[in-house]
Amino acid sequence: MPFFGFLSGSLFGKFFGNTWVPFIASLLVVQSIILSVITLGSLIYFETTYTLDIATWISVDNLEVRWSFYVDSLAAIMLVVVTSISSCVHVYSTEYMKNDPHLSRFMSYLSLFTFFMLILITANNFLQMFVGWEGVGVSSYLLINFWFTRVQANKAAIKAMLLNRVGDFCLLLAIFVIYFLFNSLDYDIVFTLVPLVLDNYIIIGGIHFPAIDLICFLLFIGAMGKSAQLGLHTWLPDAMEGPTPVSALIHAATMVTAGVFLIARCSYLFEFSPAVLNFITIIGSSTAFFAATTGLFQNDIKKVIAYSTCSQLGYMIFACGLSSYDVAIFHLSNHAFFKALLFLGAGSIIHSLSDEQDLRRMGGLKKILPFTYAVMTVGSLALIGFPFLAGFYSKDVILELSISKSSIEGHFAFFLGILAAFCTAFYSARLLFLVFLSNPNGNKNVILNAHENPIEMTFPLFLLSLFSIFIGYFSKDMLIGFGSDFWVSSIFINPSNYLLADIEFLATPYKIMPLIFTLLGFFLAFYIYNSQMVAYLQLKKTAIYKHFYNFLNKKWFFDRVYVQYLTQKIINTSTDIYIEIDRGLLEKWGPSGITNSLLRFTKYLSKFQSGQIIDYLYFWCIVTVLIGYIILFLDI
Repeated sequence: MPFFGFLSGSLFGKFFGNTWVPFIASLLVVQSIILSVITLGSLIYFETTYTLDIATWISVDNLEVRWSFYVDSLAAIMLVVVTSISSCVHVYSTEYMKNDPHLSRFMSYLSLFTFFMLILITANNFLQMFVGWEGVGVSSYLLINFWFTRVQANKAAIKAMLLNRVGDFCLLLAIFVIYFLFNSLDYDIVFTLVPLVLDNYIIIGGIHFPAIDLICFLLFIGAMGKSAQLGLHTWLPDAMEGPTPVSALIHAATMVTAGVFLIARCSYLFEFSPAVLNFITIIGSSTAFFAATTGLFQNDIKKVIAYSTCSQLGYMIFACGLSSYDVAIFHLSNHAFFKALLFLGAGSIIHSLSDEQDLRRMGGLKKILPFTYAVMTVGSLALIGFPFLAGFYSKDVILELSISKSSIEGHFAFFLGILAAFCTAFYSARLLFLVFLSNPNGNKNVILNAHENPIEMTFPLFLLSLFSIFIGYFSKDMLIGFGSDFWVSSIFINPSNYLLADIEFLATPYKIMPLIFTLLGFFLAFYIYNSQMVAYLQLKKTAIYKHFYNFLNKKWFFDRVYVQYLTQKIINTSTDIYIEIDRGLLEKWGPSGITNSLLRFTKYLSKFQSGQIIDYLYFWCIVTVLIGYIILFLDI
């Protein structure tokens, strides 16, 4: 259905126009929700999986890759989440982008993005999954760079593409190693044969690497690129240069969750690589903490929410590192709804304020935009894990699992996760206060002309707010409840790594600690911005605060390090090598070198052209002596 929506805008956009293309694309994606829900319902009722074999795609020697679709519990949940969020974004975009002359192209890109995400989810083998993986990368480039006349959009799209190349390259290497080791790329065959190759090694540069560890490490680097983990995360905030619906689609349920899905899909591999699981736990928890601290002092409303996405992805990743893939997917599905709500709510604010995105130029919108205030409050409370909202049921479980791990990695993840929860609550409250509760700080005419948006934008927000309130409560027992057989064989957890039972015996202080830190961060932000602004402004003038603020506002200087100490060094070194090789080596031994050598040789020979007979006789005497020496002493 999304593919037909893409065709309606790309091939027939001029024929249908900006009126019918959005309607057709939205209708087709809404139909895909119905089919996804039916699929999920049949999986739950019949407790089975579906495989739809289409045709042989590649057949070379003993490599046979078939184009087929595989739907199990994991794929079904992802189908419902992706199509739901995509439908809301499609309907929302029909109003948000209605004045854009290229609306048809925009809607076709949204549908193409959704199509490739569905290919990724329903693939039956690694190579078909890689098609969807690359497809969402290309689609994200097109969407981020939709306003291609803006230089910053060009830069952001190229940055997203290049950083994802790093992860995609490692994922491709992992696929090569999987085929080398298993002689197949089908999920079922590879996952079945894992116990038989645990003692195999891959030799690289004379070093023996355990094959499973190498595969899992490369797979995780691929996931780091898509899911924006620490080190490969810098593209995610810059992706805000695209239209706001794009931010919701990329950040909520599609591209950034592909890495989490990949790790959960390959749980049969990761469960036999404890070293890589520990590494995943450390990277995920570090990402959660880093992104949460960075979001504290961002002033662009979309970037604040973007860093919260990065932080929540860290929670999902380190849940996978704790072998709790089911909890990670549970948090993924909850997060998709309240993060889409926050982004689309931010879009509603920006749309109402004539494209103003700076938090410092907002304020006083509580009475002007009451519906938007309500849905943003719901989304923010769900994000921080306020009791009985969607985020509460999944984020707290992840933190409890980390402390139940009883290992250095688990305690490290718990400590950083708690601090990340505090920071998340702080910047969420800061956002609400600066946008809705503070005195107006923006342009008078802009504030006075702000108004609620039409039904096409408010209805998706209403639906997402309902899901943000109830989805965690209604899906908890099905996805992570004791005795639930929902996952069947789609996720494998080694019995020695199963931690959900342990959290039932966790001490009460550890259980309530996440809630305490969350409420502390939330009310501290309100206390500072509501009644202690004078003291806070005095603190801002101190040198220590300025350094602290700059460090966090500049994103821990990751971009500066990459540009000055990595990118620029590579460019300078490459230039030096180019000069030495092209202008030096190649010229020295090539055209210039041959020409200069001939010139020197001919100048030397010209010295014998003196015109004096005695010089010529002297030369021929030397030649005669040499020839005689060769004949007499070398037996020639």
